[in-house]
Formats: sequence, structure tokens, C-alpha cells
Amino acid sequence: MLDLAATLRRWAAGGRDFAVATVTAVEGSAPRDPGAALAVAADGAVAGGVSGGCVEAAVHELCRAALADGATRRERFATGDGGDTDPFAPALPCGGAVEVLVTPVLAAGPERAVLAAALDAAADGEAAALVRVADGPPVPAPGALLVRPGAAPLGSLGGGAALDRTAAAEAAALLDAGRTGTVRVGRGAARRTLLVESHVPPPRLLVFGAGDFAAALATAGAFLGHRVTVCDARPAFTARDRHPDAAEVVTDWPHRYLDGQRLDARTAVCVLTHDPRFDVPVLARALARPFAYVGAMGSRRTHEDRLRRLREAGVTEAGLARLRSPIGLDLGARTPQETALSIAAEIVALRRGGSGAFLTGTDLPIHPAAGPVSSGHDITRGADAACPQPRAA
Repeated sequence: MLDLAATLRRWAAGGRDFAVATVTAVEGSAPRDPGAALAVAADGAVAGGVSGGCVEAAVHELCRAALADGATRRERFATGDGGDTDPFAPALPCGGAVEVLVTPVLAAGPERAVLAAALDAAADGEAAALVRVADGPPVPAPGALLVRPGAAPLGSLGGGAALDRTAAAEAAALLDAGRTGTVRVGRGAARRTLLVESHVPPPRLLVFGAGDFAAALATAGAFLGHRVTVCDARPAFTARDRHPDAAEVVTDWPHRYLDGQRLDARTAVCVLTHDPRFDVPVLARALARPFAYVGAMGSRRTHEDRLRRLREAGVTEAGLARLRSPIGLDLGARTPQETALSIAAEIVALRRGGSGAFLTGTDLPIHPAAGPVSSGHDITRGADAACPQPRAA
């Protein structure tokens, strides 16, 4: 649901009834991750998607049915669900399976206020986790729970205070990791599966060196959902209109700007100046922090000289091993736009655990499963909330 926060907030503010189908779990080669959503308004408007087209029509009908009777629904779609008897039955031809939770959001519904608050928080870029019961024994009064850092949980799942406390703790753990997924709580007949949708502010992409390559990388980074900053100490290069897709353009020494930022582990740092006056101080600082990606542009000769200077600056061998240089994947890139694609591709590959190899002719998984994100309970394949890459010399 939070996947469509901006749209659904407008629908809620306009008093519209709507239903949302949210992916709760996937198996095998499924096209979307948990948290992907399709919404249908009572007036027929549609937003989002859960499968890239494979089962959209069937999910649309489930949403219409939920609007008609106000009841929550759960459905599983898998390869060959229709068998050989019904060629029009919804199924996933890609070989995987997807489970969806369909929630009606009615103007008079008791959980409307909680869901609206969750949509507001996500649409405003705040960190928030929305919890709903995805499977298990029914609760007396199904609802929703909103968890935000530094605030008391809002709402209730309807199964009692103990369930709400457990759900809030699990949601806080997934929110801290920036992950969406399901957690199984309880024992025996009381065992339930909870869907936790996390929304965190977009990951940062810091681009140091404000040339044509930086402008292209800012466009690619923004397209991938990053909040992009372009920084350069040379005022002639930091005219705002040179980098229209950057969230901010800063005139400052790169290391000094980095020192002043509060950044999380999802941050990507790309140093494109290939000038040791700028490169070495900022890279030494970046490699000392647990960023998701640190890359630097330059030839192999430049890279060897850079490594020497970084060692002299006190960077450890472990830190140097994290440096992606020459930057980007080997795409044969030449233009700024191609190079930006190369860099963005490497960032995605590292984030998702991809190899960067051609899929043709291999048996590599197309949709690799995400890593474990549990705080103690079973968790299905999860997805990064953000929303939140490359290698060209």
C-alpha cells in the first residue's frame, strides 16, 4: 500500500473508497517484490500493479469484490494455476508464485484513520512501517498498526495488546533495516503471518565532481529513486541548471561536505573528479564509513596512484578492498550517459547481489531472493523499502 502512497493519499483526502491488493510473499521467479500494490477506487480508477500484467485482471476483480462487501481477501497465484482446462485462468508463466492481500479502505472503515496516517507519512518521505495480518486465525476486529521512529504505535491489529506489542517490535526491526516482508508470530493455533510494509526516505547518492558525467549520473540516480547531491569545490561547475535532476547542487570541498552529513548505510558515493586534491580526502573519509557503495572514476594508472595516496592517508587494506575503481560495469561505455548507466548498474548489482553477467546462456536467477532480515521470526523474501550501481573507466 505504501508503494502507492502519493496517489492513495489523494484518494483518501478526497473521501474515495478504494481497495488495495498488496504482494505479501513471492516464490521463485516472480516479477514484483513484497510491498508492490495495485489499487482500485470505487469510481473505477486504477493505480499500480502486482505482477507486470500476468494476473492484474484477476487482482482487479478481487479489489472490486472487496469494495462490494468490505471483506479482506487473500489469494495465491502460481505457474499453471489454470492447468489445461482453463486457458484464461490467471497464472504466472515465469515459474514463480505470488500471494496478495486485498484490503478495502472505506471512508467509514474503522482502520481508515490509521491507513491515512501511514499514507501521509510515506508520501511526505518519513520513515514508517504499516502492519496488517496477512494470514492465520482471524482476529476479532481486523485493523492496522502504524509504527514510526520515536512515536507510540498508532492503531491496532485487533487481536489484543500482546499481538500489537509483538507486531510493533517486529515492524521496528524491519523498518530499521529498510525492508518490507512478512513475519510469523505466535505459536500453534495462534500462529499468524503479519505483513510489514516499510517506507524510508530515499537513499542518498553523493556525486563529487560536477562535470558532464555527474549530470548524467544525477539523472540515472534520480530515476532509480535516489536523492542525488552533486558537489564540487569549483563554482564554475556547480551552476544549478547544469544538473537539473539533482536534488541539490553544492559548492564546497567534497570531504568538507561529507563531514557535515548524517548518512546511513544505504548511501552511495561516486567520486568523478580524478584529481587527487579532491579524491583522496573524500575517499579516505567515505571508505571509513559503512556506505553501500564507494566508487571512483579514473584510468587504471590513476587508480594505482590513488591507492598509493590512500594508503599514505591511512586507509586500511580492508577499506581499499571496498573501493570500486575503475568505476562501473564493463558495458563498453563511452558517452556520459552510457557511463552513468554503467555506474548505476554496478550500484544495483551490489545492492541486489547481482553478478553483472549476461543472463543469456546461464542459469543465474533473474530475481534473486533478498537476504535475511528477521529479528527472530521467519521472514519471507523481503524487498528494500525504498524504494533505494556501476563500472566505466
